[in-house]
Amino acid sequence: MNKKLLSGPYTLWMIGFTIIPLALIVYYGLTDRSGAFTLANIIAITTAEHSKALWLSLGLSFVSTLICLILAYPLAMVLRAKGVGQGSFIVFIFILPMWMNFLLRTLAWQTLLEKNGVINGILTTLHLPTQNLINTPGAIVLGMVYNFLPFMVLPIYNVLVKIDDNVINAAKDLGANFTQVLLRILLPLSVPGIVSGITMVFVPALTTFVISNLLGGSKILLIGNVIEQEFTKGSNWNLGSGLSLVLMFFILISMALIAKYDKNGEGSTF
Repeated sequence: MNKKLLSGPYTLWMIGFTIIPLALIVYYGLTDRSGAFTLANIIAITTAEHSKALWLSLGLSFVSTLICLILAYPLAMVLRAKGVGQGSFIVFIFILPMWMNFLLRTLAWQTLLEKNGVINGILTTLHLPTQNLINTPGAIVLGMVYNFLPFMVLPIYNVLVKIDDNVINAAKDLGANFTQVLLRILLPLSVPGIVSGITMVFVPALTTFVISNLLGGSKILLIGNVIEQEFTKGSNWNLGSGLSLVLMFFILISMALIAKYDKNGEGSTF
């Protein structure tokens, strides 16, 4: 059997579920309701409402990505130091929550953070003042970090575990302390994993609308919420597609960074 035929199902899948949808987005984004060519749908990102949603999305995505990186790198180092293999039980336990439905995980945090939720219930029991946790930017960041943290840990760990112990031992033999080993050995060699992790967290955080809907309520609109509303409530596919093309610009930048710093796919978790 010709081996090229084995790629047939994959090719059909890519055409039907990637190329055609992207082509439709480009078509609707560059045309108006009459089908005439226009850039108005893309330029609409400069309006006050849309630009505010975009900058807020960029800000919250940046914060959540930074928090994920700060939490993920030490954890990945701990896993590597313990000699934990990729198929080990510890890693399995860590990625197990990812097998749960994304919506259910976010709804669980909504139950914890709401006004009469579990956290405020505990505070009331301890005779402490309740906190306004839900429908805040902090709640959205918390939801992003919780849902996307594994996507930062796994690429970094995947790169760290490939670093030869002899390289680290040689640096120590030459008098390097922990800080020098970290800054001059581990960090430079783990750049592919860091870049891959940043991309895998930043892009979904930038485009999400479920987390902001559930944990931010109608008070906080991210650019993902605006696009979702244009498609569902406003039935304006042209404007929604135009705004989506703006987000695709950031996605292309992320892909370019991966292509530059992770040419061999060292940070890939798949």
